[in-house]
Order: sequence, then structure tokens, then C-alpha cells
Amino acid sequence: MQYLILVILDQTIAMSGINKCSGFLPKTWYILVIMLMLSGIASAQNLPSLLSGRNINSTFAIVAYDKETQKWGVAVATNNIYVGNSTIYIEPGVGAAAVIAETEPEYGINALKNLKLGSSPAQAVNATMQADVMPDYRQFGIVDKNGSTFGYTGHALSYWKGCAGHREGAGYVVLGNQLADSVLVRMADGYEKTTGSFAQRLLSALSAGQAAGGQLSGKQSAALRVDGINTAWYNRIDLRADNDVNPVNSLQTLLNYHEGRIILNRSIAEIQSGKIAGGRQLLSQATVLLKGWYGIYGKLATAFIMTGEEEKAIRIIRDALQHQEGWKENLSAFYYLKEHATFRKLVNESSFSEKDWAAAIQQELNMGKNVAALALLKQKIPRYPASSGLQYLLAKAMLASGNNAAAKEALHQAIKLDPENGDAKRMLAEGI
Repeated sequence: MQYLILVILDQTIAMSGINKCSGFLPKTWYILVIMLMLSGIASAQNLPSLLSGRNINSTFAIVAYDKETQKWGVAVATNNIYVGNSTIYIEPGVGAAAVIAETEPEYGINALKNLKLGSSPAQAVNATMQADVMPDYRQFGIVDKNGSTFGYTGHALSYWKGCAGHREGAGYVVLGNQLADSVLVRMADGYEKTTGSFAQRLLSALSAGQAAGGQLSGKQSAALRVDGINTAWYNRIDLRADNDVNPVNSLQTLLNYHEGRIILNRSIAEIQSGKIAGGRQLLSQATVLLKGWYGIYGKLATAFIMTGEEEKAIRIIRDALQHQEGWKENLSAFYYLKEHATFRKLVNESSFSEKDWAAAIQQELNMGKNVAALALLKQKIPRYPASSGLQYLLAKAMLASGNNAAAKEALHQAIKLDPENGDAKRMLAEGI
């Protein structure tokens, strides 16, 4: 019975000729869908998947090339989980592809392979389409190393509820299916009219599409990838919200964190070079972007200390503690704030372990507080006489004070206590 209903409904779609952007189904369709739901088939699947028995996702995406930065990117969202798993294909210097609808990875894999051999974006998928028994269920966008584009929407997608199609622009393609009427137009506008980084422009396109109604069948995951020529691994963007009630917003938060970390690093570099005003300005930007990433709050607090804004650092620390109980394990690294009454209420030094004191001393050395670090080392080494780590820190403090002989002696002691102390061996090998 269930099979018969599926066959009848599938044939009804094929014969209906309904406009792909109408957004409505005939009354008889709803009756059949209700029957399917009552039969237990309809749970957790979208309508096209039910009708065809295939792994179909209603999805919208943008694939683009940014000439200024020589980067390629794809942003995509869907009503199913982990959309980034099979829809994004990028090879810096070659091109990028977004493959959606009845997803067939061969389109993305072969497109990049053929682009590399000199094919145009349209030519890059010719062989794949000719060998495909159901190309009318495919949808993809391709951009090559020069920004030339090609978009394709299979005819079968026009029978699905909502709009299906693609639009090509300068160096980009937007595409999607089961969409509200103006999604693709809004995506193109979002990409073209947004200022900011390439990644932010891609995500603006996705956000604009979602704001315009997105997919009629809902939302569950989103992904963003950006890569470019000579882009170091730590600056590549590969972000995913794999199962989320608001995946595009969550992706925006992740991108803020990625860019906020970069700005924070630039801020610290400015401060360390003596450009305090510029460093503070960057630090202010980073603080906004990094809100809620408690794992980086230690570095954020350290930056504020470097600018002399210790009260702001303590506020950052308190915020982290209020939201993550485990953050208290970082408190020892900020021991040099002990003169502040607010901080003293947060920390219990009587519970410090050897490693806690090592963290406190290391951070004092990082901040150039050698006198304070030596004072702590004088107190703690007698308490932990077998600590190779504290001997290594003593060597660093002595070296910073210009006492090379004492530094070398401390290093030998550190290695004697622990022959596997790589830091001490490396420092000694540098020939202090």
C-alpha cells in the first residue's frame, strides 16, 4: 500500500506541470502526503526524498572566487544534517564547486580534475553528465581559477515545491531548490553589496537567503569553506553547524571567532611593538567578535594587561568563570593580578599545585615581570626540589636577567632531574 501511494504521488508530480515558483501544492497532494505521514513513512524526511526514495536535500548555496585575495569559497545551508560533508569542493589555484539537490560527489570531484586540465567550468562536467542516468536531479555551481562560472539546475527540481534555480554573477553562482521566491535574488544582492572579508560576503549571501525565507522545508545545518593560494592551514576557513535550530546564525558566530582571533593576534603584535593606541583599537574589535569563546578569554585578558587595563582583564576573567566552571583551572596564570581585591576573591592560592605555580611564573616571564618571577621561584623551588619544570623556568628568568652562567646551571639541573625535558635541552643547545 505504501509503495502504491508513492508511485501515484510521484506520477502526479511528473504530470502536473506546476510552476516551480508557485509555492503551493494542489489539495489532492496534501491528502496523499497526510496518508504517507499516517503510514509512518514521513518522519524526518523532506517531500522530494519521500517521493523518489532518494537522498535529496533542499539546499541553497553560493560558490565564488575573490580575485583580490585569490581565494575560493562555498557557503551552503540545508534542512538536513552536516551539509558540508558532500556539497563543497575547493582546490586553490584550480577552482571550486557546490553540488546539491540529489548530491553526486563525482560532479565536484571531476569538475576540479577537469578544470586542472584546462577545461572551462561548463566543459568540466560534460563527461559526468553524459554518464549520469539522472542528470535532471542534479544542481551545481562551478567557478574556475579566473572567476569564470557555470551553473546548472536539473529539470526534475522544478516539480518540487517552491523555487529551484541558479543565478550567475561576476565570479560567483548562487543556486538552490525548494526556496521562497526571492531567495536567489537576495543572495546575489547580499554577496555583491556587503563590505568586509570574502568569507563575510559569502556568509552575508547565505544570511540574506535565509532572511528572504530560505527553504520552505526548514533549516538544520550550514557550512562555510574558504581556501586560497598560499593560505596557511590556520587561516583556512572550514566551519560547520551540523545540527542546529539556527545554523546560519551559528555559522556567523564561528566566523566571528575565526576573524576575531586573527585581529587579537594583530592587536598583541601592535602592543608588543609599542603601538599601544593601534593595539587597543584592534583589541576593542576583537573583544566584540570573540564574545562567548571562553577558551580564548585567557589570551584576551592577557592583551588587556599588556595595555595596562587590568580591571578590564579581570572583567573578562569573571565573565569566563560565570559561564564555564572549568575556566578556574586558568586562574593561576593570572596570579600577578593578586594585588587587585576583585581578583583575590576569585583565586585560592592555597590549592595551587606545582603546575599551577609553574603557570603563574611562566606568565610573569611572558609579561616581562622577571623580578616577580624570580621571587616566586625562590619560594617554590625549595618546596618542589624535584621539579625539572621550575628549574627550566629559573633558567629563563636568569637568562632574561643577563646571568647566563646561572641560567646554564639551572638547565643542567633541569635535565638531571628529567633527561626528557625537551625545552631545557633545546635551550642549552642554543648555546646561551
